[in-house]
Amino acid sequence: MLRATPDSPRMFESDVVDFFSRTHWAVVPAVFVPVSTGMLAYGVLNRGVSVLASVGLAVMGFVAWTLVEYWLHRTLFHWQPPGEWGERMHFLVHGVHHTWPKDKYRLVMPPAVSLSLYVIFLGVFWGLLGDRMVWAFHAGFVIGYMVYDLTHYYIHHYNPKSAYGLRLKKHHMLHHFKEHDQRFGVSFKAWDYVFRTHP
Repeated sequence: MLRATPDSPRMFESDVVDFFSRTHWAVVPAVFVPVSTGMLAYGVLNRGVSVLASVGLAVMGFVAWTLVEYWLHRTLFHWQPPGEWGERMHFLVHGVHHTWPKDKYRLVMPPAVSLSLYVIFLGVFWGLLGDRMVWAFHAGFVIGYMVYDLTHYYIHHYNPKSAYGLRLKKHHMLHHFKEHDQRFGVSFKAWDYVFRTHP
């Protein structure tokens, strides 16, 4: 059971709500590997999109995720409306992570949030791409989300072995502890160079 501990403090008075505010990292691939695999298969088998075209659409979806990751983090996650309500909203959306960066159960999105966003983005992409191309594109987008969430967890709780992993960890830790208004890329820091938020 994922209950309150000194490393994962209580956020909500309700035991039920507080319980569901915590998510083990393994929930992310357990939910979204079958979902993204199913979308790729559906596009190929039921919508007649070739395997090569599906791979291309998935790569485009993955790249689209990296841009969305950057802008969500830079805008929504770091936006704090005025007043007590705004402070609470910011804390629930992202401030909790900056307050307790070592809370291993609040580093990946709870399924209630991630699945809601999955449906919203599916609707947006469906409107833009149509019923044939949306499945592979959204599969790539979802794979990008998984890479982000799992990378974020990993760099907070482990020491990467690769040079790139170590650079990502340094980049993100500087965002946490020194430069809150810079370095918004988590799994893909190139957008910080493009949009000049890398010092």
